Amino acid sequence: MPTEFEMRQRNTQFANKARAGKNPVNQSRQERLAKRSPISLWALGAILFVIVGGIIFELVRVVFLG
Repeated sequence: MPTEFEMRQRNTQFANKARAGKNPVNQSRQERLAKRSPISLWALGAILFVIVGGIIFELVRVVFLG
């Protein structure tokens, strides 16, 4: 069985290694803003709706009104 001194020494080593490799739990505000898209989901959806809807209407017009 390890002595008290050895256990304290190992605990200290473990604590130092844990502190050295510890990552921050919460991201900073700048990191969160850097990952955000410059366009909101609503705007992206509206743009896609207009583009895809326009393509569908053109295909229907070409096929049926030929």
